[in-house]
Amino acid sequence: MSRAENQLRTFETLWDEIRPHIRTDRNLPARIQQRLAKEKRFGSRDRRLYRELIYTALRHLPWLETQNTHASPSFIPHSELRISHLALWLAPDTPGTLPLKQQLLANFPPAPATIAERAALLGEQPAALLPAWFREHCPAAFEPPNIDALHTRAPLWLRLQTDDPAPVFAEFTARGWTWRASPVLPDAIELQAANDPDLTKTEAHQRGLFEIQDLGSQLILPTALASFSPSALQSFSLFLDACAGAGGKTLQLARLFPNAQIDATDPRPDALAELKTRAARANIKNIRIVPQPTLASGNPKSHDVVVVDAPCSGTGTWRRAPHLKYTTTEATIRDAAALQQKIFRRHAPLVRDGGLLIYATCSLSRRENEDVVAAFLADPAHADFTLVRQTTILPAEHNTDGFFTATLRRGSI
Repeated sequence: MSRAENQLRTFETLWDEIRPHIRTDRNLPARIQQRLAKEKRFGSRDRRLYRELIYTALRHLPWLETQNTHASPSFIPHSELRISHLALWLAPDTPGTLPLKQQLLANFPPAPATIAERAALLGEQPAALLPAWFREHCPAAFEPPNIDALHTRAPLWLRLQTDDPAPVFAEFTARGWTWRASPVLPDAIELQAANDPDLTKTEAHQRGLFEIQDLGSQLILPTALASFSPSALQSFSLFLDACAGAGGKTLQLARLFPNAQIDATDPRPDALAELKTRAARANIKNIRIVPQPTLASGNPKSHDVVVVDAPCSGTGTWRRAPHLKYTTTEATIRDAAALQQKIFRRHAPLVRDGGLLIYATCSLSRRENEDVVAAFLADPAHADFTLVRQTTILPAEHNTDGFFTATLRRGSI
């Protein structure tokens, strides 16, 4: 048996172990990581290869599951199509997958670029790759080019955290990495390195010169604030990142508004500790970690801008975390929306007259997005808030994860 065939058999073994947990384990990526790390015979190249095949199989799971009920497509030169062959055929061309394709799929035609073309060859339906109930939540996800983006590997986006990126680019060049700048954000860089480099080990990262942050996430704040003039924005001096987590948007706020005070809070102490580490690494001085603010102790109506990046179902991250397509249900969405309403209402009183309340999620479900905003505004207790703008950042627009953001103004600015 050739090395390539052995590798495909190893993938089949790994897949058989993981498959029973796909629809029950929302922490499946950690399970996959632990399983690959457990196999001491795997080098870094092996782990990259099997991770690529596993995630390709997860993205296309409904098609793989129906192959046993189908006759092999006419273009398949084998009498029977193994799931591992299909996963390899659907996988992107990488230094790990290409040798296997050349040896094991030599008589296969190249996989077409679009989901519709692949579905036609396989006798499948494009829409089968997404939960049927989700169509009502986000019709655009079922149409090209978004369904194509949702079933491709997510790119690696960085956010520059320096006015002099030359040392960053010099180190990338020395390591043989290429990159491209985003046409929509000057500090956003897509790193085009084929071998999933560990960026945390670079000197530029250790000096805090960049952070790993999806472009869609980077776009939330500029999109939410796009309706206001630079002079109006620079008049703001006190921000609150109410669901700061480990601080991606907190750090971005600190860079966008270097003369403002950025308060950050989160119910998870470990996340705030990570934020403190990241801010110190980048030598950012205008971030202050504060306790959870309340009306009793949090100085109500004091903040110019309150950002509520609410916990959500994560439907916007399905290309990066494809297992969530199978663990997310309509009940998941309902529970998330109820929590989002609670968090939204809790932080609204902290916005000063004339200030802004920014709501964001990494969801594509209107139930967590437009419907949450509409319910907030329909409450008489929030009669002094008006909607300035709301935007869904679809994955295909800028090759990102999916996000939603809404900007509300209290009183007049």
